[in-house]
Amino acid sequence: MTPDHSAAGHSAANLSVTGHGHGASGRFVEAVDLSLSFGRTPALRGASLGVAKGEIVAVMGPSGSGKSTLLHCLAGILVPSSGEVHFNGMRLDRLGDDKRSALRRHRFGFVFQSGQLVPELTAEENVALPLLLSGMRRGPAMAAARTWFPTLGLDGLESRRSGELSGGQAQRVALARGLVAEPEVLFADEPTGALDSMSGELVMNLLVSAVREQGTTVVLVTHDARVAAYADREVVVRDGTVGTLTGAKP
Repeated sequence: MTPDHSAAGHSAANLSVTGHGHGASGRFVEAVDLSLSFGRTPALRGASLGVAKGEIVAVMGPSGSGKSTLLHCLAGILVPSSGEVHFNGMRLDRLGDDKRSALRRHRFGFVFQSGQLVPELTAEENVALPLLLSGMRRGPAMAAARTWFPTLGLDGLESRRSGELSGGQAQRVALARGLVAEPEVLFADEPTGALDSMSGELVMNLLVSAVREQGTTVVLVTHDARVAAYADREVVVRDGTVGTLTGAKP
């Protein structure tokens, strides 16, 4: 079972950026006709994607197709040059940097390919980091972080630093860090890309189990069809536009 982290309190409840409802389309997270270029190179060309609350959507596509750029726009890391980004009834693309940063701290979680653990911190400190950044006191934050270690098969590794962990162990620590604050949306960018197939399968099984129990919405970027198969629905990004790959599974 997923650990109970209600102590985190979702300080997001106090954010002034809180929206109401899911927007006109009924989607919890949505990109509408996004365009964005880096210099003269277009990354997105009218990309649109809607994700329902609690849904896991895999975004597939070759390298350079724009799939990670789309994820970064949905998460408020990048702001599109045109189009709209909606989250729970809010126009995310219209928010200032501070409010988008607050959303990422309080309501979004992230897992990246390399894990991006802070090497100076122990594994449990890395997991607790989102809670500490949200203002939780160190004691409760560390206690909440520790509850994830038996869940993810990491017992006894709490005090190790990233250089003392295997790739699979480090990525499970990164997964715990992404979920410890019970985010409403988890953005996962190639979460198994640096792992062997067995470690990748373990990470994905743990990810899906945890987000199903929490009711977390997931946007999962991957080039691996085996990883995408864990999703409820798959879309493909080609040349900066989004097309349907497979329909929703029952």
